[in-house]
Amino acid sequence: MNKFLLILLISVTSVLPLSAQQLLDEIVAVVDDNVIMRSELDRAVTSIKKQIEVSGNQVPPADILNSQVLERLIIQEIQIGRADLIGIKVSDGEVDAALSSIASQNGISIEEMQKAVEKDGFSFVDFRRDMKRDMKAERVRYAYANSNVKISDHEVDLFLADNELDQGEVELQHILIATSSDNDTAATEAAKKEADELYDRIVAEENFAVLATQFSDGQKALEGGRLGWRPINQLPPIFSDQVNLMSPGEVTRPIRSPSGFHILKLLDHKSETTKTVDQYNMLHLMVQTNEVVSARDGMALATDFYEKIQAGEDFGQLAEEHSDDHSSAPLGGDMGWFEVNKFGPRISAVLQGLSLNEVSEPFQTEAGWHIIKFLGKKEADVTEEFKRAQASNAIRERKVQEIIDSWIRQIRGESFVDIRI
Repeated sequence: MNKFLLILLISVTSVLPLSAQQLLDEIVAVVDDNVIMRSELDRAVTSIKKQIEVSGNQVPPADILNSQVLERLIIQEIQIGRADLIGIKVSDGEVDAALSSIASQNGISIEEMQKAVEKDGFSFVDFRRDMKRDMKAERVRYAYANSNVKISDHEVDLFLADNELDQGEVELQHILIATSSDNDTAATEAAKKEADELYDRIVAEENFAVLATQFSDGQKALEGGRLGWRPINQLPPIFSDQVNLMSPGEVTRPIRSPSGFHILKLLDHKSETTKTVDQYNMLHLMVQTNEVVSARDGMALATDFYEKIQAGEDFGQLAEEHSDDHSSAPLGGDMGWFEVNKFGPRISAVLQGLSLNEVSEPFQTEAGWHIIKFLGKKEADVTEEFKRAQASNAIRERKVQEIIDSWIRQIRGESFVDIRI
């Protein structure tokens, strides 16, 4: 099987080879009104072990791995309980779409994907079920976070004023030694000591990914702490301030935050200082179709206007007098400069097929019949607009992640959890 596909499959499924499912089941944890069975834990542990092996990292001792995976299952079960409580659902059609997306990324069909999964001894039914659960948990996280995130223009202005916005991205690894929110001084000191010891081991050239897998409380611990590529401006300030001073390969000393002590390793960095886009300009004449003007009548009117233009009449004058595009008609049909997909795929396709100053034949969209004239194309520097958009996204992503992390700690503390192993 394609290595990338294997990693994707493992990351969303906790299926165990079918032969192992015959073992006697038992409850390993009670989570509110639900239970986690030994078979679920074993499936998840087997899948994570395969993921770690595929990545080339060392598999942690069995007790550590079991504890990490069980905690992940508990957090997921709590989130799904919250999703059910507020009526969040994931349809079979949405699961099918997600499966199709994974298959498409790997250049195979759903049927080929299913055969590949089953050939490796896994249950495709369980794979679908676990993907559906993952999607539901993700949906409730972001539903909660997005409902609590508000961003004002003033915040964007302050962000841009306070930061020389680095449009670069960094690839990071992360270790978190979590602390509780109950101000337990002894526990905090113990967490700090553990983080300091891990930092010393990393400096002594022990494998960061192995240590992350074994000791990190972060959400990506079982992936060796890899966070992937992140825009610098979307990192918390306590991280970005450090990362901006680092070179690839460097590791931070433990960084204190409300959630615990963090160690970051900078794997790579790439910068982007300007943002340009292609912009187009055109004249537009539209005949709107509705209950009064049928599609056939609209086509006849548009054809008549087209013939007049071809005979030498002024496009702008006809648009000003007859176009149903009320925003551009007073300007003689001038649409100004815009990005090519702004007005939909049909207009975009026709526009890109025209030569300079060429007039299109009448064509139809859901709105009616259109004639366009291609006036020009240019490369526009939209760096400032891009920076504002990036600033807004950075603020949003930062708030969302902080809210999610806090919410997960909150619901974990509020939930009844009885671990029986």
